[in-house]
Amino acid sequence: MKAPVFYTYSIQVKNDRNHVVFSFKDDNGKRKLKWYSTGLPEKCTKKALKGKVAEITQIFLDAYNSGELTKVAKPKVDKSIASETILKGGSADISSKQRFVDFLPHWLNTAKPTVAGSTYNSYLLNSNKVIAYFNEKYPDILLSEVNGLIIQQFYNDLYNRGLSANTVKHYHALLHRAFKYAIKMDILSSNPTEKTERPKLSRYAATYYNEKELEELFKAFQGDRMELVVYIAAYYGLRRSEICGLKWDAIDFDKKTITVCRKIVSKFDNGKEEIVCQDELKTEASKRTLPLIPKIEKMLRERMFLEVHYSRLLKKGYNHDYDGFVCRDNLGELITPSYVTDHFKHIIDKNNMKHLRFHDLRHSCASLLLANNIPMKAIQEWLGHSTYTVTANFYSHLDYQSKIESAETIARVLGGGDSE
Repeated sequence: MKAPVFYTYSIQVKNDRNHVVFSFKDDNGKRKLKWYSTGLPEKCTKKALKGKVAEITQIFLDAYNSGELTKVAKPKVDKSIASETILKGGSADISSKQRFVDFLPHWLNTAKPTVAGSTYNSYLLNSNKVIAYFNEKYPDILLSEVNGLIIQQFYNDLYNRGLSANTVKHYHALLHRAFKYAIKMDILSSNPTEKTERPKLSRYAATYYNEKELEELFKAFQGDRMELVVYIAAYYGLRRSEICGLKWDAIDFDKKTITVCRKIVSKFDNGKEEIVCQDELKTEASKRTLPLIPKIEKMLRERMFLEVHYSRLLKKGYNHDYDGFVCRDNLGELITPSYVTDHFKHIIDKNNMKHLRFHDLRHSCASLLLANNIPMKAIQEWLGHSTYTVTANFYSHLDYQSKIESAETIARVLGGGDSE
C-alpha cells in the first residue's frame, strides 16, 4: 500500500457535463491530472453531485493505491517510421537503391536540428502521411524511381480527398526539401518535385468578429479559465503560442508595457508530446513591446492575486512546475496551445456563435484597427509582422476607407466630385 496521498480535486465542466479532476504526482514526481465524468449535467443538485464526488473519489484512491495511476509509461515506438535504425541516423546505408519510405525518415532525422520545433512537428506529421501513402501505393519503390509523375499523382490524390492548395503546398515543401538533401549528398542528380505543377495558392480572406460579436465572445468566456487568453488575443492580436508563452517578467506594471518575447510550442518525441518554451519567435519583428492597456492590466493584476491565493490554499496540491507563466488555471496548470484551440471551439459551438478559429481573433484585432483609421504600418508593428507587405496582403481588402479617401482626393484635384 502507498503512503497517504496528497491530492486535490476540482469540479470542471466539459461538454456540458460535470467532471471531477484530480491533481497528483506520479512516481517520477511529475504532476498529472485524472478526469472522471460524473455523468451529471452542468446544472444538477448539490446533493447528487456530492454523492457522485464521494463515489468517484473512492475509485480514484483505489486506482492510485494500486499504482495504476502513478506508474510511468514506457515511451511508445512510432510504428509509422519504417526503420528505427535509419530514423536515429544509425548505420544504415543511404543510396539511390534505398526504398523511398526508408529514405524519408533518415532525411527527417537529419533535418531535425536545422529547423524550428514547430516546423519539425509539421514535417513529422506530414512525412508519416507520405510514408503511409507510399506504403499503400508504391511500397517497394526505390528513391531513384520516384519521378515527377508519381509525385504529381500524390498531389492529385490529395486534391481529390478535398485538401486545399495551401495544405498540398506543405507536402510539396516537405518533399522538395527531402529530395534537395538527396541531391546535396550526391544520391540523386535532379529533384522530381520540380517537374510537377506546384500548388497554386488562393489568397486568404481573413475571417473576423466585429465589435458587437467580440462583446458577445467576452460574455461567453466570462469566468472561464481562458478568459484572459481571449482578451489578450482580441486586444493585442497575439498569436496563440505567444500568449501561452507570456511570463510575468514580460509585464512591467511601472512602465505600463507588455513585451512579447517567448512562445510555447508542442514538441513530439517518439510519439510523446512535450511542452517547450522558446525565446525564438516566428520572426525578429515578432519581438515587440506594446503599451499595457488598462483593461488588460486590471485582468493581469487579478490573475496575479488569484495565483498567490490558490497557491496558498492548495499548498502541495498546486502545480509549481509552471511558475512564472501568466496563463495558468487555478490549479497552476499551464494553458497549452492545443487546449486553447479545442476549448475555444467548444465555447463557440456551445454558444451558437459564428465559427471562427482562435487565430482569427488576431485578424479581428487588425480589422478593428483598420476600421478606426490606424495606418497599415502601425498595424504591422502591433501584430509583429516581418514586413509591411505581409500585413498589406492580409488586410488591404479591409482598408476600404483609404479607397474612399483616394477617390475624394482625385475628385478634388481633377474635379467631378459632385454628382449631377
